[in-house]
Amino acid sequence: MEIRVAGTAGFCFGVERAVERVESLLRQGKTPLYTYGPIIHNEQVVEDFAARGVRVLHSLEEAQTAPPGTLVIRSHGVSRAEQERMEELGFDLEDATCPFVKKIHHLVQQADEDGRQVIITGDPRHPEVRAITGWCGQTPFVIGEEAEIPDLPADTPLLLVSQTTFMLEKFQKIVENIKKKYYNVSVVNTICHATQKRQQEAEELAAAADAMIVIGGKQSSNTAKLAEICEAHCANTYYVQSAEDLDHQGFVPVRVVGITAGASTPKKIIEEVQNFVGSKF
Repeated sequence: MEIRVAGTAGFCFGVERAVERVESLLRQGKTPLYTYGPIIHNEQVVEDFAARGVRVLHSLEEAQTAPPGTLVIRSHGVSRAEQERMEELGFDLEDATCPFVKKIHHLVQQADEDGRQVIITGDPRHPEVRAITGWCGQTPFVIGEEAEIPDLPADTPLLLVSQTTFMLEKFQKIVENIKKKYYNVSVVNTICHATQKRQQEAEELAAAADAMIVIGGKQSSNTAKLAEICEAHCANTYYVQSAEDLDHQGFVPVRVVGITAGASTPKKIIEEVQNFVGSKF
């Protein structure tokens, strides 16, 4: 059996940067040390940090009752109101927001100054999108499909941006339809380049494989999209968080197996899955 591992599998720049920020603060002995939400969408990493004293604060309400300390803003970012409230509560903020996400915050702020209505392609429940929404002057439209494009006057000045992990193909279709409907549209493709490469490689790998393994947390938006892409090109696709999950799903040997992983998946877990497949079959 041949095992092909995607070169883009594993931590992206923003995730690696956020994890390293927490590691650095631990080395400095910062205490108490918090993250606002799980630092990344990977249970193993979050559990490891928890065992070393890092506490996850899930809301501002929870933060209000926590002793002030160092609070890390994760790569997804936070809204302006959340950031201001954290400062009011006396936390020493360490901003690990991905620079590519920060760019979107600046874009939507500028759109407000320019009088442009913001449209965001993405999942309204995702923390990155909620954070972006919180930097918009007026309520933005958050859409995930062409059918959700809002009905506004044709001359409405618009800014279209995207969640960094949104599917490129969907974004392009939405752009095409918005431009047919409105004539004053500023489009900025804010899908992370690493995400685009990861999705493209997953598609190519899945098309050439007899079985595809996608590794990542179940809460990971970018991993779920990778699984969706792989399933479209390889019916025999397994979405797992670890080698143990793969064993439970009854993986059977094939001629060529492809492996990819989401942006929050540590190299160690990818290697464990690769070794499991290689040793068992």
